[in-house]
Amino acid sequence: MPNPGGNHGAPRVLRSTGLSVAFDGIRALQGIDLELRHGEILGLIGPNGAGKSTMTNALTGFAQFSGQLEVDGHDVTGWSSHRLARFGVRRSFRAVRLFQGMSVRENVEVAALGCGMAPAAASRAAADALEAFGLLDHADSPAGAMPYGHERRLGIARAVVAQPRYLLLDEPAAGLNEEESDLLLSQLRVVPQHFDCGVLLIEHDMRLVMGLCHRIHVIDHGRTLVVGTPRRSSLRPGRH
Repeated sequence: MPNPGGNHGAPRVLRSTGLSVAFDGIRALQGIDLELRHGEILGLIGPNGAGKSTMTNALTGFAQFSGQLEVDGHDVTGWSSHRLARFGVRRSFRAVRLFQGMSVRENVEVAALGCGMAPAAASRAAADALEAFGLLDHADSPAGAMPYGHERRLGIARAVVAQPRYLLLDEPAAGLNEEESDLLLSQLRVVPQHFDCGVLLIEHDMRLVMGLCHRIHVIDHGRTLVVGTPRRSSLRPGRH
């Protein structure tokens, strides 16, 4: 699936420079420089309270920040969540809020229509997203009757259907058992190539992180601790 065009010759990257967030004078993030490259899966990890959710909110327009945010050569600092989503920076949420009265297919089609797709294109894109996450056989089932593991994957399908440049996944494996987590791992592994995007994975399941991520960005107390590959000893499971 093609992405919207960017600056010709500009590097395809979502980049924050000196990103800081404060709440009532308390600095939740302190000068974070993060780089999510097109075609990669970057893990964002750290202990509870490290600032991961705040970082996700800032990168997707749900939190105000100081510093700079750039997407494929465009300065998008200060853009609203809606504008960033239309530009191709999309996210899933930890709490999946489905349209309970709609079918699985309709839940995904609505997301595509909301991003400006024509009905025929939205239908095709929805079918592709559902197939990628093993939900096409359930397309006509009521969304409200889906098992929990299917709900998690449906939430991701809704996020990818709009052809994102960058997809931010907030704890997609939360509450999944080991079998469901393994299935999700295999499906997420092909997302950058299939949907032509970069993926930021915020996750506590270190088995998933180590099995998926090309690079890992570790934060704590709102600061970057280390950025590296999963093979580095400091990034082994159990350390964060």
